[in-house]
Amino acid sequence: MSTPDDDLPPPMQEPVGVPPPRVAPQHEALLAQLARDFLHERRIERRWRTSFRLFWLALAILLVYGVWQGRHLTPSATPHTALVEVRGEIAADSEASAELLLAALKDAFKDDAAQAVVLRINSPGGSPVQAGIVYDEIKRLRQQYDKPVYAVVEEMCASGAYYIAAAADEIYVDKASVVGSIGVLMDGFGFTGLMDKLGVERRLLTAGENKGMLDPFSPLQPKQRAYAQAMLDQIHQQFITVVREGRGKRLKETPDTFSGLFWNGEQAVTMGLADHFGNLDYVAREVVKAEEVVDYTPKDNVAERLAKRFGAAIGAGAVKALRDIAPIR
Repeated sequence: MSTPDDDLPPPMQEPVGVPPPRVAPQHEALLAQLARDFLHERRIERRWRTSFRLFWLALAILLVYGVWQGRHLTPSATPHTALVEVRGEIAADSEASAELLLAALKDAFKDDAAQAVVLRINSPGGSPVQAGIVYDEIKRLRQQYDKPVYAVVEEMCASGAYYIAAAADEIYVDKASVVGSIGVLMDGFGFTGLMDKLGVERRLLTAGENKGMLDPFSPLQPKQRAYAQAMLDQIHQQFITVVREGRGKRLKETPDTFSGLFWNGEQAVTMGLADHFGNLDYVAREVVKAEEVVDYTPKDNVAERLAKRFGAAIGAGAVKALRDIAPIR
């Protein structure tokens, strides 16, 4: 009796001793070429990988060296005029931040070869807090090192920048410089009328009746307006006190002096807001008597510029349209 397996054909077996079929010569050449191409591509890939690693290593070394160079100044050993630049907006994250300016001022005052410190100012002002920190530090360093400080104004020395300049022994300007703006402001927007027209309802929940104060999408309450105005008036009075202290009897006050107005350099000298006309070279040569000028201002190096650009690119999509509380300037 046969089983189902008996009906199946026997399995195929390779003949014993028969060599495998040979590859045609043209196929062998093709395989060899493919192998060579594969090895060539692998070599190129390794070279590029090595090159990229070396590039990033070199960039890291460059960044570290750039930061070190930007923070380690080798001043001149000969008598010179120490320069500290106050440029642009005075703010915590700017080139004219209190952190950077204080570091430069300390280096300048500590250097025995620096005969005087000159603040070269070209700024519209900014944070009263940052300006106040710089002002206080200049006063402290002047007393500690007994070294004169001069402010030299280029295009503009307004608001918080003048707050800093008031700490100097003398202020030099150009006839066309813009000087003054001794005042304080807090700006923002109110959208309640527009929201009413569009039928948009503002839903703001707070714990504390004044927590939503100055919210641009809510009506400004008279009590909150009065509170904000009182705060601005107090900061303004602090500014006035600093100017009076710094300028002393040279200041010829008028009803407009502390009104927030600004004047050209010629008017500023007449009003006692500035002392003389002159630029950096003039002050170094004729006043300090040390014509060589050494800049102590921390500068953006390659590392910092790359970091800022990288940070700006990463954060560009996350910038807020409005701030919760308007800045004070």
